[in-house]
Amino acid sequence: MNGNIRIGSLFGIPFFINPSWFVVLALVTLSYSGRLAFLFPGLDVFAWVLGFITALLLFGSVLAHELGHSLVAMRQGIEVKSITLFLFGGLASLEEESKTPGDAFKVAIAGPLVSLGIFALLLAVQIFTPIAGPIAAMVSLLAYINLVLALFNLIPGLPLDGGNVLKAIVWKITGKPYKGVAFASTVGQVFGWIGVLLGIASILGLTEFGSIWTLLIGWFLLQNAGRSAQSAAIQEQLSGLTASDAVYAESPVVSADLSLREFANTYIIGSKVNWRKFLVVDADGQLIGDIEVDAMKTIPTNDWWDVPVRDLTKPIEKVQKIPATESLLDVMPLIQAEDPGVLTVVKDDGSVVGLIEKDSIFEMMQRRSQESAPTPAETTAS
Repeated sequence: MNGNIRIGSLFGIPFFINPSWFVVLALVTLSYSGRLAFLFPGLDVFAWVLGFITALLLFGSVLAHELGHSLVAMRQGIEVKSITLFLFGGLASLEEESKTPGDAFKVAIAGPLVSLGIFALLLAVQIFTPIAGPIAAMVSLLAYINLVLALFNLIPGLPLDGGNVLKAIVWKITGKPYKGVAFASTVGQVFGWIGVLLGIASILGLTEFGSIWTLLIGWFLLQNAGRSAQSAAIQEQLSGLTASDAVYAESPVVSADLSLREFANTYIIGSKVNWRKFLVVDADGQLIGDIEVDAMKTIPTNDWWDVPVRDLTKPIEKVQKIPATESLLDVMPLIQAEDPGVLTVVKDDGSVVGLIEKDSIFEMMQRRSQESAPTPAETTAS
């Protein structure tokens, strides 16, 4: 998984750490152990041990934050593929998004609420227990970190939790999830530029506010908000379209009653698309299996007129039938799955309309873009 290291699992969710995590682990250990050694000179080597433990507890707080998102998502029936800790914190990878803006809001707000809960718990420990010395300092730092973690993530811009909260709110108002993504992405990019500019200004000595970390976090926000904005733009293009709009213009679908010679002459010889496998339908257009072009080599060419496609048709192991009227936005999660199988678009009576894949959607988008582009005459006239 992109060089990530698996470290265990909980509630069926695998945990990974990115190699960049070790950089932050070392920096936090170094920073806090030095602080403890300064505050409590008698600690010596034990300051390093406590610094290391504090760093691990810091990432434990981040892990708890991501578990908050994950457990709420799981209650909504959403599979959580993994939780990964990396340079800038943590990331819970969900199989799909929530179905409603209300559910999306709950998933987004769960992480900050967990961090605030940990902050309140640690604050209570500070106030109502007799801890003192280095342990009290550790508890104080972890309380502060969880408060910062909650407040920082509530910044209303993607990819932060506050951005997902904002996305859910705009989704609720407009009824369109991609509008929420677009708006929250724009806000995220604004905060990203603020972070980058403050970071640069601090490095140049123009301001005391900010640091190299501000620059890095701003860059992180810009990159991820930009990707979210691109995703929103694609979703907007797909809105209002159905599965039937995105099937291949010349889908590889043939009748089982064709002879192999007719099949070869009509669909293979001189074809612009080099399909190696075709869906096979009966006289009513119902899917019965597929045929591999290479399978024709098992039949002498002199016999092709006498052998129907049906004789070389094999059942399809994994096929998903998608209603022709299904929203293309709802179809996208199926297409983006790791192993979607064969996705066929069918009419109400079950007859096959055609094949749909990622490439067919790109092909459709490119075709629509060319159709909507102004002609030279139109450009001149304007």
